[in-house]
Amino acid sequence: MRLLILGGTVFLGRALTDAALAAGHDVTHLNRGRSGGDARVETIALDRESIPFTVTPAGRTWDAVIDTCGYLPQVVRRSAEGLRDRVGRYAFVSSISAYRSFDRENFDEDSALFDTPDPLPAEKTPELYGALKAGCERVVTEAFGERALLVRPGLIVGPHDPTDRFTWWPWRAAQGGRFAAPGRPERRVQFIDARDIADWMVAMLARSASGTFHVTGPQAPLTMGELIDACIANAADAAPEPAWMPDDFLKQHEVAPWSQMPLWLPEGDPDWRGFMAADVSRAGAHGLAFRPLEATVRDVLAWARTRATTHEWKAGLPPAREKALLQAWDDAK
Repeated sequence: MRLLILGGTVFLGRALTDAALAAGHDVTHLNRGRSGGDARVETIALDRESIPFTVTPAGRTWDAVIDTCGYLPQVVRRSAEGLRDRVGRYAFVSSISAYRSFDRENFDEDSALFDTPDPLPAEKTPELYGALKAGCERVVTEAFGERALLVRPGLIVGPHDPTDRFTWWPWRAAQGGRFAAPGRPERRVQFIDARDIADWMVAMLARSASGTFHVTGPQAPLTMGELIDACIANAADAAPEPAWMPDDFLKQHEVAPWSQMPLWLPEGDPDWRGFMAADVSRAGAHGLAFRPLEATVRDVLAWARTRATTHEWKAGLPPAREKALLQAWDDAK
């Protein structure tokens, strides 16, 4: 298969490149060249925001394109229309956030999406992220119809994750001692290793598959307690000890969900009841498989330890903040 990846050098794009090359496919990157290159593949230098979106030479074609970095419908339209007659399939990496509501668990891919923002903003914003992803999906479907593969991941995790939203937990457990843990240990969580998404997407495109899929996991429900246990088991020598703190206590002390306390959303808000409880059976029926949680935890920690000791964490509690929170929890008992 001849595969074109828009982006290709950062996190999921990197995993997709690895998966495609491992499967024996021919890979081309198309990007601005700002995040470094990959000597293993050909790179076409092009800013996808260019008007017109012109890929040279004119006769070049690919079996499929994967769009890992589409956030604005007007930009995705340029690439979709520019490649419509030059690629067999267009795989777009969207997001679970494209849904209008998460008021129920086990929602499927036919649930209602946000409307496309009107007017369209010139830049993406956190507030419009989901609606913009929904708009991008519509653009791809309009251009490619049944040749579109729409992938809606939940939280993507794994080595080289720039967000730290999962990496924090294996790393924090490995530091040892008491650490703050959010809400009920029995609370359900969902995420997926970038390498599992990559393996599945490449296999889907190799067999010319299309459709819309939730790509998160694992298949069986996973709890926050099981995640923490896996992190502790991987850092047994450090003797980590979680201090489980109820939602009300964390809210009282103004701990920011998802950022200061990764993978935590207070359970009392009905609007978020299903956010980490998507139905993934459709993708599972099409071959989506998940590596063991322990393997993701181990590999993420090994990668995190290669970073500079001065790494500025983008998620998780700063040490002084965590220390004060633990003291307040002890005082409240």
